[in-house]
Amino acid sequence: MRYNTYANYLKEKYGERVYKLPVNLPGTCPNRDGCVGVGGCTFCGEEGAAFENLPNTLSVGEQLRQNMAYIGKKYKAKKYIAYFQNYSNTYMPPEQFRAYIQEAAMNGVVEVAVSTRPDCISREYLEILKEFSERHAIAVSVELGLQTANYHTLERLNRGHTLAEFIDAVMQIKPYGFSVCAHLILNLPWDDRTDLVETAKILSALRVEQVKLHCLYILKGTPLAQQYECGEIDMGSYYDYVETVITFLEYLHPDIVVQRLIGRAREDDALFANYGTSWWKIKDSIDAQMDLLDTRQGARCDYLGGRAVRRFL
Repeated sequence: MRYNTYANYLKEKYGERVYKLPVNLPGTCPNRDGCVGVGGCTFCGEEGAAFENLPNTLSVGEQLRQNMAYIGKKYKAKKYIAYFQNYSNTYMPPEQFRAYIQEAAMNGVVEVAVSTRPDCISREYLEILKEFSERHAIAVSVELGLQTANYHTLERLNRGHTLAEFIDAVMQIKPYGFSVCAHLILNLPWDDRTDLVETAKILSALRVEQVKLHCLYILKGTPLAQQYECGEIDMGSYYDYVETVITFLEYLHPDIVVQRLIGRAREDDALFANYGTSWWKIKDSIDAQMDLLDTRQGARCDYLGGRAVRRFL
């Protein structure tokens, strides 16, 4: 492969294929309830990222058992990652967070992945994850929604945080040894190639372990949908996205694991989703174009470690 795939990473780490099982908590987001903002991000729908999840009225254990029964039978899976996916999963009282995480200590669960916002990371929650990991010998990873390093674009998206909070979150997590995954939207209308390259450079300099790439989709009823329908934003083309992903990968450190190149979109509720085609076709196009260009992840990652003084070394 011309990039560091998540499937290979998991197979090397756990000795076999590992499957993510989504967990949907009855939580919310500080960008919705008035803590840092109201209305949420301009691209986020009422259900957050939970459109394929089981209902959050089910306990964590029951969600995992049901998903294990389905995935285990379909793929003969034996090892799983409990993925606390929807909204900001550390935005709750610490003891409530502890109780939810504890329910994931089940046979077959080898890792817990917690998705949250950069401004929802603090020592209290990291200590809970450390205690859980050590007690049950279960690995921990933390997924942070950055979307872009361009703080002007973050403001347009009504994210309620800037790049600084992301850097702070990564620096807090690092001493605990947890893997950090950054979520990014690579085709944001207000970002240009400079923003794209700078985002890759910042993640590489911070030694973030993983990235998860998304193509912006526009859900009906969101503020972003209003902008789209009024012709205020240009989503570019299918080929623009392919080129964007390849450029990003070229500047990304080769050791960083790429969880995915494009996400699955909720097409029935969207005005725009993955340029009207399937995610796997876009992925295949990216793979084919990288082969054609004979390029790979990290091909342009030559900017770290004191580039200006290498001539003297």
